[in-house]
Amino acid sequence: MSTVSQSSPSAPAAEIGVIGGSGFYSFLDDVEEVAVDTPYGPPSDRIALGVLGGRRVAFIPRHGRDHRFPPHRIPYRANMWALRSLGVRQVVAPSAVGSLVPEHGPGTLVVPDQLVDRTSGRAQTYYDEGAAIHLSFADPYCPAGRRAAVASARDAGWEPVDGGTLVVIEGPRFSTRAESRWYAAQGWTLVGMTGHPEAVLARELALCYTPLCLVTDLDAGIEEGEGVTMEEVLRVFAANIDRLRVLVAEVVQSLPATRDCFCPNVLDGMKLPLELP
Repeated sequence: MSTVSQSSPSAPAAEIGVIGGSGFYSFLDDVEEVAVDTPYGPPSDRIALGVLGGRRVAFIPRHGRDHRFPPHRIPYRANMWALRSLGVRQVVAPSAVGSLVPEHGPGTLVVPDQLVDRTSGRAQTYYDEGAAIHLSFADPYCPAGRRAAVASARDAGWEPVDGGTLVVIEGPRFSTRAESRWYAAQGWTLVGMTGHPEAVLARELALCYTPLCLVTDLDAGIEEGEGVTMEEVLRVFAANIDRLRVLVAEVVQSLPATRDCFCPNVLDGMKLPLELP
């Protein structure tokens, strides 16, 4: 295993990052693991560097490989900083979510286009001192990445839901029925625990960020019964992990080699209070 500092000129290069769970360890070839130091502490775990369809990819387990970090304790700033320090400029982020609409049942793939933050207490910016940096976040996800994800899913025979709003809650508990019904009443379609602050931190680092949301359950207020359980989420996710892993590989290979979206230019003209890796 190698150790890489965030400013190391010899850091192994990767152009695309994948943030996911344990089911993704086997999808890279020629894997090398590196430990990356960041100004925000260590990331969730060692980062696996490898090749996928000719693209250099860095994979980081969002919760740690032993799932030791609950959603509100994930070192989000360290994770995103570490990926950028390795050369990553585009990020694909699969995750398990609940559905707030009955027509998007378990096994549905959604590529959302909007996000609502209902978390509390999470460090969600790199620019909290030294200067006031205000970035546009009207459209939180990379449009080019979303197009690539939707097209890849259709080519793979997994018709995705193109668009939707992901509301991110603090966790680690699931929603009450009242909360769930309130979210649905706002017109929001998905609920998860990890999509924020990942997306906004990616924006602050001028990275492209593309979510892939696998619905594992109908949220508590959508149907009668006992409500969401961890066992149900894990069962549905395990039943779809092979399919999701194949899709992530297809999305990685279909991402544009040259970024012509707005993401690389969001920091143009701004005097930053820190030097990006």
